[in-house]
Amino acid sequence: MKNEIKEKAEKLKAYLEDHKCSDVVVIDMENECSWTDAFIIGTVSSVGHLKGVVHQLWGELNDLGLEVNNRHKTPGNDGWELIDCGDIVIHLMSDELRSFYNLERLWKATENLV
Repeated sequence: MKNEIKEKAEKLKAYLEDHKCSDVVVIDMENECSWTDAFIIGTVSSVGHLKGVVHQLWGELNDLGLEVNNRHKTPGNDGWELIDCGDIVIHLMSDELRSFYNLERLWKATENLV
């Protein structure tokens, strides 16, 4: 993963942890897929928490110079918000959905954790 992307991903990880997201991980996707360099996955405690974090996250993404490719006015009520910033894709998920989809296992992230 390029240093600039890694630095931005680490800043986003810290930001999400500061906003009470749990188990936040950064996965190096550079060699796994052609459409992004990093996944950031974090667990939110409720739909309200998800909406609050997403609402506050737009400013941080702007400050980091990341352009959002799929901006929604309001996050959905299903407990999962995917924010596609091109080089970085952020997944904010409820504990239930994160356990069910297990993206870390799907993408063999145990080998690629940053």
